Amino acid sequence: MNPSPEAELARFVWETRYRDPAAQPPEADVTDTWKRVARAVAAVERNPALWSETFLSALRGYRLLPGGRILAGAGTERNVTLANCFVMASIEDSIDGIFAALKEGALTIQQGGGIGYDFSTLRPRGSRAHASGRVASGPVSFMQVWDAMCATLLSTSTRGGAMMATLRCDHPDIEAFVEAKRAPDTLTHFNLSVLVTDKFMRAVSNDAEWPLVFEAHVYRTVRARDLWTRICHSAYDCAEPGVLFVDRINGENNLAYCENLSATNPCAEEPLPAYGSCLLASLNLAAFVRAPFEDGARLDEGEIREATHIAVRFLDDALEVAKFPLPQQRDEAHRTRRIGLGITGLADALAMLGLLYDSEPGRNAAAQIMRVIRDAAYEASADLARERGAFPAYNAEAYLAQPFVARLPAPIRAAIQRHGMRNSHLLAIAPAGSISLLAHNVSCGIEPIFGIETVHPLRDPEGGQRNFQVTDAAYAMWRALHPSGDKPLAFIDAESIGARDHLLMQAAVAPYVDGAIAKTISLPRSVAKSDIAEIFTTAHVLGLKGCTVFRTGSRIGALSRDAQSAAVREAAAAEHGCTSGRSND
Repeated sequence: MNPSPEAELARFVWETRYRDPAAQPPEADVTDTWKRVARAVAAVERNPALWSETFLSALRGYRLLPGGRILAGAGTERNVTLANCFVMASIEDSIDGIFAALKEGALTIQQGGGIGYDFSTLRPRGSRAHASGRVASGPVSFMQVWDAMCATLLSTSTRGGAMMATLRCDHPDIEAFVEAKRAPDTLTHFNLSVLVTDKFMRAVSNDAEWPLVFEAHVYRTVRARDLWTRICHSAYDCAEPGVLFVDRINGENNLAYCENLSATNPCAEEPLPAYGSCLLASLNLAAFVRAPFEDGARLDEGEIREATHIAVRFLDDALEVAKFPLPQQRDEAHRTRRIGLGITGLADALAMLGLLYDSEPGRNAAAQIMRVIRDAAYEASADLARERGAFPAYNAEAYLAQPFVARLPAPIRAAIQRHGMRNSHLLAIAPAGSISLLAHNVSCGIEPIFGIETVHPLRDPEGGQRNFQVTDAAYAMWRALHPSGDKPLAFIDAESIGARDHLLMQAAVAPYVDGAIAKTISLPRSVAKSDIAEIFTTAHVLGLKGCTVFRTGSRIGALSRDAQSAAVREAAAAEHGCTSGRSND
């Protein structure tokens, strides 16, 4: 019997991204990869054989999907990192500082990490440098240097590579930053996000003047609404920039007492401090649905709790065996022991339960399962702290006072009070693109089903392209059970969902995620330009940490539902190359 197109796609993704080509004996299939990863991660345990088998049991059936860097690197001889997410140090405003930061970024990308930078520390174009007296070229010009570096390092890679650039909304070069990706083939390895403050949002609401400032010097003043309009119009035209509500990000940070956040990883599911990083994994919710498509269909919460406990231990162990490109990154990783457990297959799971993604019952189901995962993750981390000790930056009084921790159930807070926490942060919902393809094209992350049938073009190791025409995993399962009959209403795709319903799903899950959520608001080509401002403003009102939109036709290479089209954005399937649009909540 010939394998399904989805199985062929999954095998191609495994062979080109995750298989260890140097393994002896050779890895024959993904099960061999799971065994390698489980053994490598369990090696730090007192009973490696027991935990290797426990981790393997969670990996089987695509229930626990480790981040791509863990799958590709754990247990191999490759000099690669296991962390997908990095934010680099603040860029010193000098030639030495800029190129030192560039070197650190190059070393991190070379080992497989996606990186984020805040360019707000660089003086604006046209200003005088203190030391040399020369005229500065501004942040955007140096971003082009980073972009060229990334392109060079990844020119022979089968994986997408991406960086995040952020700039404060009051930086004098903010308008140039907002418009930076309008030109074709410009900054193609960057995602851009404006750091939007609450003060700026009030200025927009009040139609006030807005000063553009660097080092306490006001360069000029603009109308806040005019700047807001430029941000929104650029997002409409070319899906960039996104907005990050930086005050909320810092206000909700579990470590607000000892760090400041001004940048995220490329897909924005992890706001991180200088030299911060995070190891990722996702629970495939579709694998936990019992009696799918039947009247009694349900998510097995007991199994999800158990899998969450295993996943937290798995990621904490993976942090111990992980290599880091820079010693500062290793030090920071062990200072906080951040991990990022998320979900994928949400939309498929809802369809299997007969729930509409854009309905209140669908949102309630998503919120409930994320609450289960949050509670289980914090229980597991407190238990690990009892066994292994708390993360070094832990301060009981300060940590328990943080808003996210303060909202935890009383028994979990009591456990934290007794034992501390092994990990400062535990949860992040990544795009999970490639690993969702590996799981036979299950819906990605928290996103709706992109399309019932899509074409995925993926780069092959020889530099060519393979096009795969595939069906959504849940729909393929339903069609196998129902060879004839009309498609159920629960199989709704991203563009059929209104922008507000996208935001409401994000807002339903957000209270249970201590990191952030990579989410794109997919919009039809016909959406009005004026609607973008309403979407971004609504995201702020709903308490999200950020927002990104993607309008059909706004960028060449977007994922297509047309089986004849090869213009598919591989970034939607790349583990950290999420230039398709990303929002952080």
